[in-house]
Amino acid sequence: MTDRPTSPLGPTLETERLFLRPPSLEDFPRWADFMSDPETTRFIGGVQSRHEVWRAMASVAGMWALHGEGMFSVIEKATGNWMGRIGPLHPYEWPGREVGWSLHRDAVGKGYAIEAAAATMDYAFEVLEWPDVIHCIDPDNRASEKVAERLGSANRGPGRMPPPFHNHPVNLWGQTRDQWRVNRSSLR
Repeated sequence: MTDRPTSPLGPTLETERLFLRPPSLEDFPRWADFMSDPETTRFIGGVQSRHEVWRAMASVAGMWALHGEGMFSVIEKATGNWMGRIGPLHPYEWPGREVGWSLHRDAVGKGYAIEAAAATMDYAFEVLEWPDVIHCIDPDNRASEKVAERLGSANRGPGRMPPPFHNHPVNLWGQTRDQWRVNRSSLR
């Protein structure tokens, strides 16, 4: 089992099988591997070069530094491996305050998306005190829709992303803090 990681950028959350912390340099190799996979990147903008991944990872770290919030790196306790990125984000002109998720191919099908997303929903509502959370999901991404449904979120209909994603179709799924209080109990 991996020791509990820490980050100067923000908190470390812990679930039964995972640690969630802001990104660090050690995440880069697996993050780059994840973003080189056409299947795992199909609904999140497509394959990226290592240079593009470096800038994107730095952007997530920068969100933590500038806003005190951002996606967490998901670390598997048993192996210490980076398994994906999940968490609260609200970039400039985003259609709402989002809890989003995307996992490395070898993390899919293990229940990590639900486990980590639930922990970050708790964090968004309890610590960040967000009144509402959305999930921006491509209409063809049935796997992410299933995660949203399991979390208790409802499809609120089409949304519009800011550039450079403005031509990419998304549905906005979401729920309020009060709805989460009810829905969270059904996950336990």
